[in-house]
Amino acid sequence: MIKKTVLKKTSKISLKKTKDIALSIQFSLDGFSFCVIDTVTEEKIYFTEYKFAETLNSPEDLLSKIELIFKGNANLQLDYNSVTVLHQNNLYTLVPSSYFDEGSLATYLNFNIKTLNTDFIAFDEITAIDAKNVYIPYININNYLFQNFGEFEYKHHISVLIEKLLKIESLKEKTMYVNVYKNSFDIIVIEDKKIIISNSFLYHSKEDFIYYILFTAEQIQLNTEEFNLYFTGEIATDSDIYKITYTYIKNIFFLESQNAIFEDLEASNHSNFILLSS
Repeated sequence: MIKKTVLKKTSKISLKKTKDIALSIQFSLDGFSFCVIDTVTEEKIYFTEYKFAETLNSPEDLLSKIELIFKGNANLQLDYNSVTVLHQNNLYTLVPSSYFDEGSLATYLNFNIKTLNTDFIAFDEITAIDAKNVYIPYININNYLFQNFGEFEYKHHISVLIEKLLKIESLKEKTMYVNVYKNSFDIIVIEDKKIIISNSFLYHSKEDFIYYILFTAEQIQLNTEEFNLYFTGEIATDSDIYKITYTYIKNIFFLESQNAIFEDLEASNHSNFILLSS
């Protein structure tokens, strides 16, 4: 039985332009979202997010869900100049380029996760930090999208998140960025344009959430009274995870986008950072 799909956010204005457009898709076992970009002005002109009622159990379940979404959304059946697909999961590890060997991809991942001989392993080049992101994409989803769009580019969501954060004029001292989803979140700490740590965690309670943040802070000797933490994603000041974080960490901010598309969305400017940040 296919679990219920909840449409959480969508642009209030319909997509009228059907030429000179590009598509960006981000998906995980918790949901599916996409935005349309005007390739002439480079503006994001349309956005939709589907949030699944329950976390799916497998990539096979995810494929079934995505097939239903594609059949029911005409905007996913247009002709796009280009398509970019982002795989969101915690099946990745960063490897400095100086230590990277393309023949050892499974070895890198096995330090953090258990891989199978049948797993397809890919990697992204993150030139800004001279490193590779080695990860397991959902290859069955890639195959389905190839049938729909032909050639497309795909990346891991952490690769794009790191690239976007490094473009921000950040402070020279260590700064923590926490990108929140329904049941998971990413922690990236940057110091003077260098990545100090990058990791992703699953959480089921507010106690899980704050544990991983405080553990990360302790590991790199961050003073909870002094360092700055910037939230993006699915978090608000009235949420339990925000309140418990503020109990322990005093300098909390939201990393807000100035993208004009938020004028058309009933969503906070710090949400959907990877797809919608300006």
